[in-house]
Amino acid sequence: MRHLSPAYPHHSTTWAARAQRLAIALLSAVALPACAQLPPSVSAALQRAQVPADAMSALVVPIDPPLADRLRHRADASVNPASVMKLVTTYAALDLLGADFTWDTQFLTDGTVDQGVLRGNLYVRGSGDPKLVLERLQTAFFALQDQGVRVILGDMVLDHSAFELPAHDPGAFDGEALRPYNASPDALLVNFKSVVLTFQPDPAAGVARVLSEPPLAGLAVDASVPLNRQGCGDWRASLRARFDNANAIRFEGSYPAGCGERVWPVAYQEPASYAARSMEGLWRASGGALTGQVRTGLAPPGARLLHSARSLPLSDIINDVNQWSNNVMAQQVFLTLGRLAPARVDALSEPRGPLQPVRTGHFERSREVVARWWKTTFGIRPAAPVMDNGAGLSRMERITPDALAELLRHAARHRQGAQFVQSLSIAGVSGTAARMARSSDSAARGNAWLKTGTLRDVTGIAGYVNARNGARYVVIGFVNHPNAPAARAALDALVEWTAALPD
Repeated sequence: MRHLSPAYPHHSTTWAARAQRLAIALLSAVALPACAQLPPSVSAALQRAQVPADAMSALVVPIDPPLADRLRHRADASVNPASVMKLVTTYAALDLLGADFTWDTQFLTDGTVDQGVLRGNLYVRGSGDPKLVLERLQTAFFALQDQGVRVILGDMVLDHSAFELPAHDPGAFDGEALRPYNASPDALLVNFKSVVLTFQPDPAAGVARVLSEPPLAGLAVDASVPLNRQGCGDWRASLRARFDNANAIRFEGSYPAGCGERVWPVAYQEPASYAARSMEGLWRASGGALTGQVRTGLAPPGARLLHSARSLPLSDIINDVNQWSNNVMAQQVFLTLGRLAPARVDALSEPRGPLQPVRTGHFERSREVVARWWKTTFGIRPAAPVMDNGAGLSRMERITPDALAELLRHAARHRQGAQFVQSLSIAGVSGTAARMARSSDSAARGNAWLKTGTLRDVTGIAGYVNARNGARYVVIGFVNHPNAPAARAALDALVEWTAALPD
């Protein structure tokens, strides 16, 4: 297995750097021209998928000019990139915020603590932590209890004000309101607003036991469901689950005994109340008591800090975003750019001081920040991408392969480029690219670091490939066509062709 080592010196946007890029472009111009036609293996895969060649855009260029570009096919076409757009969001965040950046969830009070009792309200103020999962929230609750906060004689007040967000219909995008990938962002995003249902067959009792987490206050979940002898197949449909009541999850069907234990993550049917229900349920399950209610509100200016729960570093967050294509985490990062990064965009060449939250985060501001960052970093050519929510879960977002290649080349030379490359899936090994390069003689297996993307009518891939000829390439491929899902094999063939390039 050959290893990609992307840690090059960082190139800031100065006249010297621009002159260097011009020199590289001139050298590349006199090198052998790139192939304008798709490789035969790629063309054959497109034919099998009944997708015309002009529905695909592809680009294979070296990280290190003046090596010649190897393939250019509609590289200036503006395409919908699906989740590949997460590369723009995560690299902008890495460049502007740094790999060690963290979010803080603050626990504050306007009362006093005495002998295990908090006389006053407990305020929980979110800052957009993309991965405030149950284990980390419970750790924060235990830390509060260690400080003597065991009984709250007041309310638990949840402050979501760090993000300003429009109303969100989780089923609006594709009609799949219960799919966790459609969860909406939130300044206080708890456990991705999801309920995890676990089904454990008990043949002796003739039922499957149902476990659910987190414990949501006011939510009743059927404790069991009858077993059946049908094939496993579509076991979710056989459950005939009902999610029409925010206070209950019911099962009117049965569960196939042959399925064994299965786990079903679902988006909670009333996402607006998820944080309050989960916070209360987990606080009580952790041994805490609460005399008031859990409600939404603002922490008062004079509230005293009791505990600050620090998030995982950005380098870990972008691993989840890029390897597993987590949509809501990508949107959390994107919104954070609009909240924290405006001043840094205006002073990219200046020493970086402490980050200060200068605004409330919202999508329009984030789009403005990324557009300004792009212009400062790359100039006006190639054209900046068209951003929507930064996750690629959009019909509006657009980018050209040329623009994405510029970003990937820049990232490979960034002072923190290693963290960016390590956030990508490895073909045949990890993440969403694990399905690729399964053949024992695959040249790409273990040698391609990729971000994949899929929507209805869209499939795409972009990243880095170490070829047999010893060179490192940026490889990009997109198909925008009604038969795009069937054309994934063409993208696989593009990666394999790149990895097998001879001298």
